[in-house]
Amino acid sequence: MAVSAFIFPGQGSQAVGMGRDLAAAFAPAREVFEEVDEVLKQKLSRLMFEGPVEELTLTENAQPALMAMSMAVLRCLEREGNVTVRERAVLLAGHSLGEYTALAAAGSFSVAEAARLLRVRGTAMQKAVPAGEGAMAALLGVELAVAVEICAAAEAGPEGREVVSVANDNGGGQVVISGAAAAVDRAIEGAKARGVKRAMKLPVSAPFHCALMHPAAIAMEEALGVTPPRAPAVPVIANVTAAKVTVPKDISARLVEQVTATVRWRESVEAMMASGVTRFIELGSGKVLSGLIRRIAPEAETLNCGTPAELEALIKHVG
Repeated sequence: MAVSAFIFPGQGSQAVGMGRDLAAAFAPAREVFEEVDEVLKQKLSRLMFEGPVEELTLTENAQPALMAMSMAVLRCLEREGNVTVRERAVLLAGHSLGEYTALAAAGSFSVAEAARLLRVRGTAMQKAVPAGEGAMAALLGVELAVAVEICAAAEAGPEGREVVSVANDNGGGQVVISGAAAAVDRAIEGAKARGVKRAMKLPVSAPFHCALMHPAAIAMEEALGVTPPRAPAVPVIANVTAAKVTVPKDISARLVEQVTATVRWRESVEAMMASGVTRFIELGSGKVLSGLIRRIAPEAETLNCGTPAELEALIKHVG
């Protein structure tokens, strides 16, 4: 019998139209979207369903929108198919903002609490670095140790040391780096000089998961002080440690660290496999995490659920 982990996507998985068909077909999905709209005092669901894409992509919108999408899917699974987190998953994990979704799925936060926290997080991350001063880049076909060396060499600039570090270790030779724009440019050139298969800047609005995000980490520490997590019903894998976290004060600490630290997704998947997981079920928009898992652990089963058809197929498959 398959041992399942539920996983939740991060920023970049958003797409105009996400959740529209789900809301049309299922009342539990509509309830989630209405709840998020109400707590944020914004028609976020309309933005998800209709766009424009430029507004949906804004960090302050994309983060709560992706959480809402994933939680709408989960609530449909619970109400329509009796597929519950407590009974069907041994572990939960999410990529970056997806960790908040995983915690909401585990009962550490309500949907409303997660929406408010992610609005604070998205806004603070956007404001932490002035536009144009930071950047991110993807290095493809590179080992983590080599990416770390490339970043270390690129930090020394004409104005002194400039931040550039590994933001995401996504697995399958995919490493994302983040930092000051000039340092990221030097890292790209350094990667090419070392024969890295591909090095390219990413179309993002800020340099996430690096030391430049320190102001956002302070904002999240304050927000989590006001809205502390509860103990999760199912253990969640923390991005920054790639290990289970179950104690509320530890959850808060890991979420604060996560703002400036590396998302250790490859190690997180490996840790879940080592714990006996054989099947990963990605809930929400897109199939990014499933694609990464197929490169990290090709022997694992991956399933996706983000549309009415996928929802009905998943209920039949695991029911």
